[in-house]
Amino acid sequence: MKSSATTVRAYLKELPADRRVEIERVRDVVNQNLDADGYEEAMSYGMICWVVPHRVFPAGYHCNPEQALPFVALASQKNYCAVYVPLDAPAIVPKGSEESALHRWFFDAWKKSGKKLDMGKCCIRFKRAEDLALDVIGELIRRLPAKVYIASYVSAREAQAERAPKPRSKVSAKSSRKRARTR
Repeated sequence: MKSSATTVRAYLKELPADRRVEIERVRDVVNQNLDADGYEEAMSYGMICWVVPHRVFPAGYHCNPEQALPFVALASQKNYCAVYVPLDAPAIVPKGSEESALHRWFFDAWKKSGKKLDMGKCCIRFKRAEDLALDVIGELIRRLPAKVYIASYVSAREAQAERAPKPRSKVSAKSSRKRARTR
């Protein structure tokens, strides 16, 4: 359920009381463990989102540089609530890096918590906050101060750019040079 609320307070106010309680519990965990100097709470994509503001990372989000870089998000969806965590980047960086270690730590810690993990690509779905390993989510957020998160983001973007197909103009120029040498 995408919200049109422009403030966190308005977003919370429009939620049914039972959902509001669950969202607020998870929100408290995020806020208690957040690098307050590097992140800000805002509304983005119709949900509560903690972002790296432009004053910290002027480049912004690659999909839309006018937007601040998203970090964590929290939303009440149609059939569940979800907390979106920054665990998808480790899948695209080389093995053995800190991000891969963080990824492994997260899944190991969640397993040790005894809680069932209902996870999509980067969202953890839940009906009630007690279904979550809130201590693990808190520790994940603590392990990613803004400087570390930005470095991971930039590294992942650079790695992705290296793997990306070459622009057609560069491919055509290379092919032309190759043909010229064979004549």
